[in-house]
Amino acid sequence: MPRPREEFDDLREFEFRDPEEVLDAEQLYTVYEIARLLQGLAPGTDLDPATEDILLDWAIPWMLDHSESFVFAEPEADDEPGYYGLR
Repeated sequence: MPRPREEFDDLREFEFRDPEEVLDAEQLYTVYEIARLLQGLAPGTDLDPATEDILLDWAIPWMLDHSESFVFAEPEADDEPGYYGLR
């Protein structure tokens, strides 16, 4: 449901950073780690599952929008995530 603008104290610019601004070119990351980095958190930060889901909702479209910037490596096991890095 929409809410009136005046209910919010902190309105910020909506901008996404380029992958090169977020990732270290010498590292590969899981999508979970990328989601944390996009929020300015350390890749290993513990998050509750609900928060992690919200961060993934932002990270996955960002990665798709910048897909030309990424390479990926297969996961080590079927039940583990893959790794992504800069092209």
